Amino acid sequence: MNAAETIHWLTSLRNRGSSLGLARMEQLAARLHHPERAIPCIHIAGTNGKGSTSAMIEAIQRAEGRKTGLYTSPHLIEIGERIQINRTPTPELDIVAGVEELRPHYEALLAANPDSAPTFFELMTVLAWREFQKQKVDIIILETGMGGRLDATNLCRPEVTVITSIGFDHQEYLGNTLELIAGEKAGIIKSGVPCVLSRLPLQAERVMVEKAKQVGAPVYFVRDRFGENLPLTNLPGEHQRWNAGAAWLACELATRFPIHAASAQSALQNVEWAGRWQKLPLLDGRTLIVDGSHNEEGIRMTESLLAKLNQPTVIVGALGLDRAQALLQAVSKYAGEIILVQPHHERACSVEELSKLVPPPFWGKVSQASVATLFPAAQVCTASGETILAIGSLYLAGEILAHYHGKKLVDHSLQDRFR
Repeated sequence: MNAAETIHWLTSLRNRGSSLGLARMEQLAARLHHPERAIPCIHIAGTNGKGSTSAMIEAIQRAEGRKTGLYTSPHLIEIGERIQINRTPTPELDIVAGVEELRPHYEALLAANPDSAPTFFELMTVLAWREFQKQKVDIIILETGMGGRLDATNLCRPEVTVITSIGFDHQEYLGNTLELIAGEKAGIIKSGVPCVLSRLPLQAERVMVEKAKQVGAPVYFVRDRFGENLPLTNLPGEHQRWNAGAAWLACELATRFPIHAASAQSALQNVEWAGRWQKLPLLDGRTLIVDGSHNEEGIRMTESLLAKLNQPTVIVGALGLDRAQALLQAVSKYAGEIILVQPHHERACSVEELSKLVPPPFWGKVSQASVATLFPAAQVCTASGETILAIGSLYLAGEILAHYHGKKLVDHSLQDRFR
């Protein structure tokens, strides 16, 4: 197969749907001599903040001269963003080669039992482990896709586990209470492995502590380690300082990989993580901010940043009416103008649905547009206003960033259906 055909085949796996569970991963990993056991890792779960925390851990480890493997999802523009070596995305041709190596194993499992065939995310996870093994990285920073207990990444044997936050999201898979959601994410906690807990609701924290007691895992709290002196980071917002604290503490507890305070401080001041309150200059001198906050907890965390803007023009696009409602309630307090868009995703809310959720009274202008018309060329935005904020979905963030950088429109057929 050529590269396009391989990518098309990988894309087609989404037609089989996605489901949680480790049985398929266990069979595939066994056929491949357990690549998940080859390299030490730090495992991160949480409703929000796990991507930023993963990027911070990676920055600290790389600052110590180590070769890092970073696995996150979803990607924003290119699929290779999911699998990074020293923060360099894996080239698409390497992704294609890795997929072709895995395909015979997929076909064998499918022939033996259709229910044993790996999902898109499971293949990507195994591909990441194998790529990290080939590239001889020193340490892997591994972000869960969703949940934890039944997530494909949970085959790993980590040095440290981290829980960044617990809030309402993916209730159809994880449960409709904070306790149930916490119970699923607590599934990454393992016997004898230190577990870092960041800022969690009390009921969720209790679940984590109880799980740790059950399996015999020592628990470490960011608040106890840092108190009021959370580490500083270049990523804006108090929540990012909590993420920085979780990252620093996790690195301290990974004792096989010692760190130094000065290099950790420097690393946290130079973290790169796209789509999280990311400020970008437009050609005409105005400022574009792109943020992927998409659920109630994430929106609550970024609201203090939104409040500091002077009546910005806010571009809103969301996946799911519940998410959209919480987002528009927050945005309407501060926006001078709201522009509703429909992200290029099968689960995106239509602009008509979004318009019904703008809460009264909102005295500013509400209009509708497409991402393509708002961003017709690289670093160009046709929306009015000195500051323009685009918020509501990582998929919207990826779509806008593709237009901003003048790149090919992100292919959302290569995304997971869970998010």
